[in-house]
Amino acid sequence: MIEIVSADKKIRVRFAPSPTGMVHVGNARTALYNWLFARRMGGEFLLRIEDTDLERSEAHYETKLIEDLHWLGLDWDEGPGRLNNAPEGAYGPYRQSERLEIYAKHTKQLLNEGKAYRCFCTPEELAQDKTKAIRTHQPQVYPGRCRNLSKEAIEANLAAGKPFAVRLKIENHPLRFHDLVRGEVEFAPETVSDPILVRSSSETPYAINAFAGTGVPVYNYVVTVDDALMGITHVIRGDDHLSNTPKQVAIYEAFGWKVPEFAHLSTILGADRERLSKRHGATSIASFREMGYLPEALVNYLALLGWGAEDGKTETFTLDELARVFSLERVTPSPAVFDFDKLNWLNRHYIKLAAPERLAKLARPYFAARLEKAAAGPESWLKRLVALLAPSVDRLDELPAKAAPVFDYDAEAARANPENAPLLAVESAQKVLAEFASRVRAHLGPVTPEIFKAWMNEIKAATGAKGKELFHPVRIALTGAHSGPEFDKLLPLIEEGSSLGLGILSVRQRVERFVGV
Repeated sequence: MIEIVSADKKIRVRFAPSPTGMVHVGNARTALYNWLFARRMGGEFLLRIEDTDLERSEAHYETKLIEDLHWLGLDWDEGPGRLNNAPEGAYGPYRQSERLEIYAKHTKQLLNEGKAYRCFCTPEELAQDKTKAIRTHQPQVYPGRCRNLSKEAIEANLAAGKPFAVRLKIENHPLRFHDLVRGEVEFAPETVSDPILVRSSSETPYAINAFAGTGVPVYNYVVTVDDALMGITHVIRGDDHLSNTPKQVAIYEAFGWKVPEFAHLSTILGADRERLSKRHGATSIASFREMGYLPEALVNYLALLGWGAEDGKTETFTLDELARVFSLERVTPSPAVFDFDKLNWLNRHYIKLAAPERLAKLARPYFAARLEKAAAGPESWLKRLVALLAPSVDRLDELPAKAAPVFDYDAEAARANPENAPLLAVESAQKVLAEFASRVRAHLGPVTPEIFKAWMNEIKAATGAKGKELFHPVRIALTGAHSGPEFDKLLPLIEEGSSLGLGILSVRQRVERFVGV
């Protein structure tokens, strides 16, 4: 047999998701590690769609996963959905549903060579075998009832139209492979039994014509055939696939193909040390995007889930930096705990580095309902608002709450706030507010930062109040809170916002409402 993967061949890795749901963090980390390894080693990264689950696979999930990968900044050298409509590549088709004739051809080859056999066992017989094994405390493996059927018995069953599965004959020797994360791994042959390659059509509600009624090819079979024929040299995936690997190794051996290197990544856990799931919060890439996490923050954090820098200290990396320093040797087999606090810290870091124009574009959907009221384009105003508030949020979806003092001023709520009450009860507070209100009423036009600064100096001299006693009452009157953004940036946003038709109260309107309550 010709070896599909040779020692001197360029490194080729793949990400092979099933389009049956949204891409979650485990999938995304697998894709990222494959991409980083390929880019670091000067290899090739493929995207393959494993859509043989015809009942659950949906086209919109494939579309979404491609969007998510592009959003994370990942590209691929072969496969569907490449940037700029680039050709898919020379090893296609890259969707398993389009490769059924290939699997049928290889199934026929194994049957003809006596390395696989037809299994005519009924579901009832298999269930009885399982029950007996449980009762006698034996391994729940296939007993090999059909392994040595005579040619005559096989032909008689076929002539009777009896449905069958196709099983691989496991040779009587340990199944070994090298794992770049876990080292040498070995499974005894009796723990694998004779695995099914193609399910019986009687076990599924549909059949694939390419198999002439023999049913549907199983995951372990098609993934091995695809990896071999596409020249995959390294299989990097989650450790939930570790138990599948000996079956795949046996398939490689049956065809005479060289077994690739494997790297099984650790499980991602929640804070409770259980496998990460929806009960821990967001898990899909789409959810993180909707919440206002930046892709560079999520990529940076995903890289740290099971891998660390050589110096043991550095934690912030751009995608290009990761591609230069990533290595599978530093991937740990220990489970990784998903820490939302750490992700939030990284997101704050990248929010502070992001250009104002980009942040405003990303933040616009969170303000869409409010901006629809604008009489004129508020883009410049929004950019300044977001630039002012973004450094104080963990996620961009927190911006509307931070902007509430600008949009949703409520004088009565400001006075009733228990945090404000002690500050307003101070005798000097009423004097400061009276002086400030008188100047606002006498002023025509918007209150600029320069005018505000001059007023505060005058009020300080007139009342003797300074520091918190001077500024807290005014801030409460203007925003409803005793702390917040700098006045020289906040005031222009309030005044300009009131003129844009956004329903924002001006400084004059706020003071009149507060003092008049």
